[in-house]
Amino acid sequence: MKQPKPRGPHGRALAPEERAAVLEVLHSKEYSDQSPREIVSDLLSKRIYLCSVSTMYRLLREHNEVRERRNQLRTRQYAVPELIAMEPKQVWSWDITKLKAEQKWTYYYLYVIMDIYSRYVVGWCLTTKEDTQIAKHLILSTCLNNDIQPGQLTIHADRGSAMTSKGVSQLLADLGITQTHSRPHVSNDNCYSEAQFKTLKYRPDFPQRFHSQAQADEFCVRFFEWYNKRHCHSGIGYLTPEVVHNRNTQAELHKRQQTMNTFAKLHPLRFVAKVAAQLPSPGPAYINPPTQEQQNTASREVNQTKDATP
Repeated sequence: MKQPKPRGPHGRALAPEERAAVLEVLHSKEYSDQSPREIVSDLLSKRIYLCSVSTMYRLLREHNEVRERRNQLRTRQYAVPELIAMEPKQVWSWDITKLKAEQKWTYYYLYVIMDIYSRYVVGWCLTTKEDTQIAKHLILSTCLNNDIQPGQLTIHADRGSAMTSKGVSQLLADLGITQTHSRPHVSNDNCYSEAQFKTLKYRPDFPQRFHSQAQADEFCVRFFEWYNKRHCHSGIGYLTPEVVHNRNTQAELHKRQQTMNTFAKLHPLRFVAKVAAQLPSPGPAYINPPTQEQQNTASREVNQTKDATP
């Protein structure tokens, strides 16, 4: 088979000395800060023509000299937090929200720590400022009250000043607690705390403004008592956070199922399937759950490991 002849330079291509002359003009002090289109136009006014605008750009690209001259803002790429809680005391989420005081531009600051699996509020406090020392005291007392052991817990928060402070980071490191943060301007990364604050502020008795800190504190005491012990949360199978947090889920579901089964026996015509449907139980709690593709990949890896095991 005949080998193709090597192709030589195109007849319209610039000779090496012509390319060197164009580059010399482009690098000259007179034209170094101008675009090829401006250079060609100015040279034509001087009755000089070296090459086309596109050829100048091509020569500059070959020498890696086509780029933005100004300093451009480079956005930092933040890692996506991916957390999973299979039971209580594995992942907590904490945040701070403002409650309006009677005087304009004055607020009370509500610190709340929540277990994302059970939705149980494990700790909270109300103050007149956002402060690192207050956050440290709340986190430490909450961990001690819940008997948190080193390496057991991950605490997730957004990027507020108290959350990212050196004092809080050092405390969590001393306690053996993993710390994660949301990406900037991504509210879904801290969805559990955000949803809980919405529940708080959409309560029928939530006032537009609190006349005093004592009033705000009294409201929060009532709210968290209701939220933990009487609120049937949709995210945990309409169980209360206290039931799930205290690991009484199966006992409560069994009691509810027995009640439904008893009613189904008394009124069989009201149940098309002749048996009462099984009540759902809470599943894993995710912050940024894996995609279906990631789940499929993980399943394949597990299956491959099982097949390779003798």
